[in-house]
Amino acid sequence: MREDAATALSEVSDAWLVGRARELNAVGQHSDALGQRTTIREADNLLAEAQRRGEPRIVAQLLRHCAAIRLAVPDLVEDADALLDELLAHSRRHGLVVLQADAHALRGRRSLLAGSEDAALNEIAHGLSMLDDELAPDATLGRRSWERLLAQALIDIGLVLTQLGVYEMSDQVMTRAHQRIRESGGPHEIAVHMINRCRMLLGWGLRLERVGQHPEATDRFKTASDLAHAVEGPWRESLFPRVADRLASEQMPVLGAAHALASPHIDHIGKLRQLRSLDRAMHPREKIIVAIALSRCLTCAGRGGEAVRLLSETRTDLRDDTSEPTLRISLAREYAHLTELDADSTSEALRDYALELETELWTMREVRLSTLATRLDNYRLSHRHDAITQQALQDPLTGLSNRRALDERLDKLQDQHDSQPLSVALVDLDGFKEVNDRCSHAEGDEVLREVAATLRDTLRSDDFVARYGGDEFVVLLPGVMLAAAEAALQRTVEAVDRLPYQRSRGVTLSIGVVAMRPQESGGQVLARADAAMYQAKRGGGNQVSAFAGAPTPRAPSPHAVWTPPDAL
Repeated sequence: MREDAATALSEVSDAWLVGRARELNAVGQHSDALGQRTTIREADNLLAEAQRRGEPRIVAQLLRHCAAIRLAVPDLVEDADALLDELLAHSRRHGLVVLQADAHALRGRRSLLAGSEDAALNEIAHGLSMLDDELAPDATLGRRSWERLLAQALIDIGLVLTQLGVYEMSDQVMTRAHQRIRESGGPHEIAVHMINRCRMLLGWGLRLERVGQHPEATDRFKTASDLAHAVEGPWRESLFPRVADRLASEQMPVLGAAHALASPHIDHIGKLRQLRSLDRAMHPREKIIVAIALSRCLTCAGRGGEAVRLLSETRTDLRDDTSEPTLRISLAREYAHLTELDADSTSEALRDYALELETELWTMREVRLSTLATRLDNYRLSHRHDAITQQALQDPLTGLSNRRALDERLDKLQDQHDSQPLSVALVDLDGFKEVNDRCSHAEGDEVLREVAATLRDTLRSDDFVARYGGDEFVVLLPGVMLAAAEAALQRTVEAVDRLPYQRSRGVTLSIGVVAMRPQESGGQVLARADAAMYQAKRGGGNQVSAFAGAPTPRAPSPHAVWTPPDAL
């Protein structure tokens, strides 16, 4: 990235970074190959800037957009793997449940691209189970932004369920997304949701046709066409690249196909051909749905031979694609049906045989629903068990690990050779007593939460942060030499010092850090870290003191308040 571009990015707000990434995602999903690579480069630059700033929620959203753009580019799908893994680990570490669920949804989409339907089903069950309960909004993001993220995760889950042909559950998930979008979505979110719902209804209708449920299929096509009409308004204000004086149904293949499938007619042929020749990469789902819609309109016009060639070409073009298993069967069925009509004679027996096969596939769909429900229940139980376990090892005020968890982790790290050297730090807040005396204990609690979040966010994912008691915290830095630990903790001290006064109430940090010695007990190393912290206090606070030797332990402060371990 050029220096002037980097400087310009450093001056924009976090909200601008996220908003621009959303725009790039919308553009990248509907651009030609060159345009997609251009948007990816810009999105990667935005991600690098977000990572430099370090705000976890912003980083997670940028990771999500960068991965989603790559999933739309066949040649770059594998490049999304590392981003999705990072998104999953990052969102788990920072407790970003909605983005963690979305990471599972995108991994489900990736599994389908790799031809693994079972893995996709597993990822969706995992993600959906995390969104089951009534989640409390993330106050840091704000209600509207949080609602958008939740709707986005639900839509991503619904899309994979649509690809798997689990339309009933997809419909339920899409309905939940609609409720969130109705409250907090802008024109782009509304347009995206309506287009995705339209696509789901078309796939559902084609599936119902295969088992002879033609009235129900017709209803789905009619509803999809109504949605295609309704989306024209929000489409004009969306982020999608578009030609201003043309209808959405003339630029979005799924919308044009919805009108044609609801009412096949010769009038749709020219529009569908234009959609097939758009100057951008078409998704396999768009190719299949448009090909089926166009073939039916050609058949209505008495051009059955053209229709057969069109379907044959589409099947050849998508021979190696595995992302749309259900739609691929619908394409094969459409081709077989037209080929049969074009033959000299028809076979009633073959039609009966095909219907029996479709009925068997319908039964297998019920098995898939049952499998999904079972896995969903298992993940729900697992999440509840994890929550109970976490509560036993978590400080309820800050969300950090408690003293019991600290003792367990310290014992474990002492026994791990690859954790050596191990640096241990004790963190104390300067001026915290005055906050409680001057303001209130409620505001003091907010300061503790703010400091806890800053500690967690400024250190590595491998570092362990625990609340030790009162206004003291302990940090374990495995595999870090003392000098490097001191430098890392100094960055944390500076981050707290830079916090706005309304968030920190003027509190700063005094940190003592030591290197753990062979055969040293947890109590001994914490006593040395405590003495080093007291040295930082005597130096005026707002600093780090590192002791390589054996400092004299501090005398107990007359103002110290001891918190029993059971209270943590």
